[in-house]
Amino acid sequence: MAIVFSAKLSYVPENILPTTSNYYTGFALFWSGVTVGMCNLICGVSVGINGSSAALADAADSTLKHSENNMSNEKLTVAILIISDTAFHDPSTDEARPILTDVFRQDGGNQWTISETQIVPDDVLAIQRRVVGWCDGEKSPNLIITTGGTGFTPKDNTPEAISPLVHKHASGLVPVAGVRNKTIIITLPGSLPGAKQNLLSILKQLPHACKQAAGEDSRFAHTGGVKALEEQAGIGTVKMAQPHHEHHHSHDHSSGHGHGDHTAPKAYTSNDPTQGPAQRHRESQYPMISVDEAVQLILEYTPNPQIIRVPVNGNLVGCVLAENVQADEPVPAFRASIMDGYGVVVTKDNANSKGIFPVTSVSHASPGDIPPLQPGQIARITTGAPLPPGATSVVKVELTRIIKKTVTETGQEETTVEILKDNITPGENVREIGSDVKAGETVLRKGELITAVGGELGLLASVGKKEVSVYRNPVVGVLSTGDEIVPHDRPGSLRLGEVRDTNRPTVMAAVRGWGFEVMDLGIATDKQDALEQSLRDAMRKVDVIVTTGGVSMGELDLLKPTIERRLGGTIQFGRISMKPGKPTTFATVPFKNNAGDMESRLVFSLPGNPASAIVTSHLFVLPSLQHSSGVSPVGLPKVLVTLDHDFRLDPERPEYHR
Repeated sequence: MAIVFSAKLSYVPENILPTTSNYYTGFALFWSGVTVGMCNLICGVSVGINGSSAALADAADSTLKHSENNMSNEKLTVAILIISDTAFHDPSTDEARPILTDVFRQDGGNQWTISETQIVPDDVLAIQRRVVGWCDGEKSPNLIITTGGTGFTPKDNTPEAISPLVHKHASGLVPVAGVRNKTIIITLPGSLPGAKQNLLSILKQLPHACKQAAGEDSRFAHTGGVKALEEQAGIGTVKMAQPHHEHHHSHDHSSGHGHGDHTAPKAYTSNDPTQGPAQRHRESQYPMISVDEAVQLILEYTPNPQIIRVPVNGNLVGCVLAENVQADEPVPAFRASIMDGYGVVVTKDNANSKGIFPVTSVSHASPGDIPPLQPGQIARITTGAPLPPGATSVVKVELTRIIKKTVTETGQEETTVEILKDNITPGENVREIGSDVKAGETVLRKGELITAVGGELGLLASVGKKEVSVYRNPVVGVLSTGDEIVPHDRPGSLRLGEVRDTNRPTVMAAVRGWGFEVMDLGIATDKQDALEQSLRDAMRKVDVIVTTGGVSMGELDLLKPTIERRLGGTIQFGRISMKPGKPTTFATVPFKNNAGDMESRLVFSLPGNPASAIVTSHLFVLPSLQHSSGVSPVGLPKVLVTLDHDFRLDPERPEYHR
């Protein structure tokens, strides 16, 4: 057992916390090569068990004043949340609740009271509603323990549900742990031995951390220094063995801890909707960036093109080839006539081709065997039909005359024809094999777009291609937001304050015009739960989400806080120096697909003004879609024009006129 302790009294700037100073105390435990660390703005715990990390980052609410009362004599409350579809439908199958309850009662040193236990299904919203209800209630527990849903199956959603709820994280450690308001939240595995062992390993450190989160005066709690904390936790100090190599680097203690690499808790830039209008930012906290910088960020976070194999049919239109395409067969595949006329046999020593010849066969533009043609014979032939074997040339019908006819079952047929043309050359009026495209010749190159004009698709079909490799086109979903928004085609007149939805059909039309599949996501109201559900549903259906409205500074502008605080997303930018479109927002949101693999969804949150929405769609959404579908270069083409009248421009922001 080895313990390293470090303490630092450091100034916390006013732009980070309302208080002008704070105390930072932490200690790290190193046990059997696995790190157990306590780190926070005031005090925190990080735990690793058997090679896998479980973390707790604990912080008191920064708005709390130091408590004047000693909490050491009060019992701490813990709520236990069982996450299991099976136990939810049949509570008698739950074995985790009694085991975890016994741990607190038998090993908790008489410091804990079980305030509540509940069972919820493996559903993100169900988990979040229960945890938020506990943490944000009047009598919030000191500790919430969850068990289940931390694995890798598609139904394991506990980390995704808890992470966006946590105000102070132990970044980079899994399962998720941290603090919301005054409550510590720890996610344990569903395995009964694993859950019990994880809890036992940190149980002695939890009372101190919970008291700090609840607002206990850290100076009082730390009276007696490290030794008192160790005795309280029931642990001892063992010196760490020094490595045999020398350190040639220095430790700078001027701005933080010298021992341990504490990651700063996650800070949200967006407004907290739960704080009410009076607490929201009066000015945007997002830095203003240029249009070029915004496009560069978008391309940086847009996934690279994904190659798929698809059949050659009309669905190829709008796709970009991911390979050079070679002809599987020549075009034409046989010697074909380019005229309606007569196939003839011309030899080098037979310069004079005039004469009267018997018609021995007929070749139409249809499959079938044709008898060979001998010198002195001719065969009637149609345009595009194969030449009979032995034929060298074609004389067009205008240069012939019928000499004799006969009556057949199908009508009158010519039996003898006079050729009027002299000096017929071999190959005359004949398309040779491969004269258009040779077998193996490259007909289309990687990066070429299959257009609706039809030329590319026809060429692929003509050379026998059945499948080609292309870049997969992303599927786009378009969502309008706002209580005031009503469908544009709703019957009846508008009530006061209602606005017909013009953005959704407009943006969807633009996306279709660019050649991408688009899905109508409807209208979401200005309720954070409804907006969150709409976005979660959309992430399972589409690759890119485009929303309009809800990105400005109003109390009901919920896109940014919902993405950050509910979905665990990252706002890559939230303001652009342009007009219109200043509050345009771009975010990436982690997402577990149906196979259980982690992916990232792109969210473009555009302003609600219709002109802003369509302008920013072309400037920002289009380049991202083009990049992920293999189009290069991305963006709209630029042309120089001469204006026939003056424009009054904004002196600070570039303007985009329409």
